[in-house]
Amino acid sequence: MSDIKPMANAVRVLAMDAVQQANSGHPGAPMGMAEMALGLWGGHLRHNPANPQWANRDRFVLSNGHASMLIYALLHLSGYDLPLQELKNFRQLHSKTAGHPEWGLTPGVETTTGPLGQGITNAVGMALAEKLLAAEFNQPGHAIVDHHTYVFMGDGCLMEGISHEACALAGAWKLNKLIALYDDNGISIDGQVAPWFVDNTAQRFEAYQWNVIGPIDGHDANAVDRAIAEAKLSADRPTLIICRTHIGKGSPHRQDTAKAHGEPLGAEEILLTRQALDWPHGPFVIPPDIYDRWDARPAGAKAEDKWNALFAAYAVAHPALAAEFKRRMAGDLPRNFAQVAVDAAVAAHTESQTVASRKASQIALEAFTAALPELLGGSADLTGSNLTNTKSTPPLRLDDDGAVVKTEDGHASEGCTSRIGRHINYGVREFGMAAIMNGVALHGGYIPYGGTFLTFSDYSRNAIRMAALMKQRVVHVFTHDSIGLGEDGPTHQSVEHIASLRLIPGLDVWRPADTAETAVAWAVALQSKDRPTALCLSRQGLPYLPKRDLGDISRGAYVLSEPSDLGLKKPAQAVIIATGSEVQMALKAQELLAHGKIAVRVVSMPSTSVFDRQAAKYKQQVLPVGLPRVAVEMGVTDGWWKYGCAAVVGIDRYGESAPAPELFKFFGFTPENVAETVQAALRVR
Repeated sequence: MSDIKPMANAVRVLAMDAVQQANSGHPGAPMGMAEMALGLWGGHLRHNPANPQWANRDRFVLSNGHASMLIYALLHLSGYDLPLQELKNFRQLHSKTAGHPEWGLTPGVETTTGPLGQGITNAVGMALAEKLLAAEFNQPGHAIVDHHTYVFMGDGCLMEGISHEACALAGAWKLNKLIALYDDNGISIDGQVAPWFVDNTAQRFEAYQWNVIGPIDGHDANAVDRAIAEAKLSADRPTLIICRTHIGKGSPHRQDTAKAHGEPLGAEEILLTRQALDWPHGPFVIPPDIYDRWDARPAGAKAEDKWNALFAAYAVAHPALAAEFKRRMAGDLPRNFAQVAVDAAVAAHTESQTVASRKASQIALEAFTAALPELLGGSADLTGSNLTNTKSTPPLRLDDDGAVVKTEDGHASEGCTSRIGRHINYGVREFGMAAIMNGVALHGGYIPYGGTFLTFSDYSRNAIRMAALMKQRVVHVFTHDSIGLGEDGPTHQSVEHIASLRLIPGLDVWRPADTAETAVAWAVALQSKDRPTALCLSRQGLPYLPKRDLGDISRGAYVLSEPSDLGLKKPAQAVIIATGSEVQMALKAQELLAHGKIAVRVVSMPSTSVFDRQAAKYKQQVLPVGLPRVAVEMGVTDGWWKYGCAAVVGIDRYGESAPAPELFKFFGFTPENVAETVQAALRVR
């Protein structure tokens, strides 16, 4: 690349001008990474600004999302639908240039970043998806899945523990098409990082079995270009390129200072910076010749046209595979999915098994993983407890050369000869697993699900929140959901976690009571294209609950039992609302109350999230106005008062270590106590 200084400076001035106009933001990192960006975007990144969703594009992730003006400048300059006015509206209400990059808001942004470390972890998921799709769909002479995942990241990303979880897995999975460029500028908000960041980063990544290139001069775009070219030659390892840079590059008084990190340079310093950069143009003014040099649309259109021709030939040679690839990349379920879901629920109802809901989940998964080759499961070292594996999902393995091992036990797509392991051993890495699943979902082609104990959802929480923010279809299988797990004690007994998960906007939380409710919960989760789901499942066995029909389970709550079911010819005087393992307790309490001629309706509410979205008419049908309501759940009580409950049988303290039956009695989770609570509520009336 020649005469590149003005191209890099265009990125710098757009960043400092936008931050200054917003009077908010982070100019230093974009200014410091301008040549890194030019080295990648100027020759290696294969993308088409006219079609940001092109299936075989390279993915670019800005893991240090506070440097958002870097990606906004790049998207604008290279020809995406991000006009200059949007840069002038940086960080303003309803602009496409939010404070941190947001997926779905800005064309060309592949994932929402800002929580440090999660971007690189999402990128690991994207690179994994690329590798697995290539193993499934590529055929001799037809490499339709063949692209790289590039990441920019900073010191903060490497300090976050999740980067260790993800990068270790990237090495184990031999993700050779993952290339990370580390902006090594030595500065964070608190100043020089040397006193608190003493890692030997190169040796750390070599231990993960990555290639490590550098340190190189991050302000030499040609050096960056050469390093990326070298990284792309790797056959069995991801690559880290260490780029030594100066934060706030070009600013006479802010370069190499913490003040460049997170505040505007100021009008006077911007003027001095323009002079130092020999940039004679005013704010937001980019000369036409600079735009021409940055414009990626002609090359992008050519690259996509070439791929389209390749895919057309592939479709002729392998029509079933081509159709399956298009379906999965579009995120559509198979045409027979509705029937598969009905069959799973009806089978559960017919067989009426008494099993733990974690086992009920595995039973449902046997049906769904057989029918949906895009289901990609896993567990954080708890497969035998979470029961996330099925006959159709053997473990994912790679050979010594980094190729995905094919297995005759795996499920194949229609017409697909490639069989791969579809159950991932994540190791003890709950946070990493959750954020990797986000990256897999963002890439497309798979619906990821992963398991751990519910109490460890705290480790995963921020990634779950990010999935909800990005509206990604990711399923979390959380087992051992209450004090019902018994002897492991309060460290593992969840009491606040279900209520806490219900607070996350856009996350569906299910706590099914039996096999049919679990099958329906899975079906709804898989159909929820724009939201993640948390399934909270029991360790202990749960009896099957008699039902009139299965139709209303998918609405989140339904009438399970009326007084007439027990022979009482009178309307309900009260309603018991219960979830999960406590629904059987509610039915037994209903029987006790019926002996005293007290008529009670029992409502099973496996998902408050879904029920709350129902029409007011349906909600009033399930929970009639004027009847006292008592909720029963082995968790904190706060979330239940919104339903107008007269009382809640719950637990607002931590558990104890003891056999589950003893704990139920100790904490008042007995039919007798529930019945007494209902009677007390009626007396108060």
